[in-house]
Amino acid sequence: MPGQRAPRQMKKLVIGASGFVGSHVVRRLVTDGEDVRVMLRKTSSTKGIDDLAVERCYGDVFDGDALRAAMAGCDVVYYCVVDARVWLRDPAPLFRTNVEGLRHVLDVAVDAGLSRFVFTSTIGTLAISDGRPVTEEDPHNWDDGGPYIEARVAAEDLVLRYARERGLPAIAMCISNTYGPGDWGPTPHGGLLARVAAGQFPLHLGFSMEVVGIEDVARAMVLAGERGRVGERYIISDRYLSTKEVHRIAAEAVGVRAPRIGVPVAVLLAASRLNDLAARLLRRDLPFARAGVKMADLMSPLDHRKAEQELGWVPRPVEESIAAAARFFRDQQA
Repeated sequence: MPGQRAPRQMKKLVIGASGFVGSHVVRRLVTDGEDVRVMLRKTSSTKGIDDLAVERCYGDVFDGDALRAAMAGCDVVYYCVVDARVWLRDPAPLFRTNVEGLRHVLDVAVDAGLSRFVFTSTIGTLAISDGRPVTEEDPHNWDDGGPYIEARVAAEDLVLRYARERGLPAIAMCISNTYGPGDWGPTPHGGLLARVAAGQFPLHLGFSMEVVGIEDVARAMVLAGERGRVGERYIISDRYLSTKEVHRIAAEAVGVRAPRIGVPVAVLLAASRLNDLAARLLRRDLPFARAGVKMADLMSPLDHRKAEQELGWVPRPVEESIAAAARFFRDQQA
């Protein structure tokens, strides 16, 4: 009607916007014309979002006042905070951030009047199978992932319990290994790809894994914020590829020789045991932990049709994202 004001656009909040997933969710929202607020720690690197016009607020996941202020006026929260340090000898930080910090956020979110709370989960919370591809309906059935997987399973269970019992409109996104540009950290698998792109890693590892493009992950997160079913989880992954194939795609994208020496899983597991022994003797966290290798070896092919059918999410071929990641890492080294 003439003279009537248009409804005020609600803000979208991204908590953990400095990370690989979080920064790409912010970028996707900005591209879509959304009014975006991000919540960061003052010590966070913001390379992934420094070129974007977004409202910034500061605090951590244990700061109730900061969380309430950040959620005020928002209808969707994208929660992208994850401590993924599989190699920690002391698991306490994994549970503090991934479970207890999350609990503080959920307690605030319950009273924030949200339409969706989109939680960044992991395929590590899913089942493993020697037969058909795994779906969201298959219950978690393995315990060889160490404290990291224990913490992530507990976190996802907590989110879905808040949806069932406290009315939080939460959705869990089970995201696989992500590749693409803007991996400033980098992630552990991204760091390995960076070495391949630099021609410094002649090996391919003897396991396969589910992989997905980071920009497709961001699009799936945004779609979940619009139409995801509350209390559900969605597999966000494109396909199951060997590391040999992943490394070949990356090498070819930047014109270096593809890794040609295969390392069997048995050798990787033996090396990881030595890593863990050295970590204990040196009293230092060393990155090649057995829990991480075992987790990589156990992962099964996945079925992401639920995300296609319910969210309208169709990933692009992940080869494009692996190649883009390789070019990103090459450009950083130039």
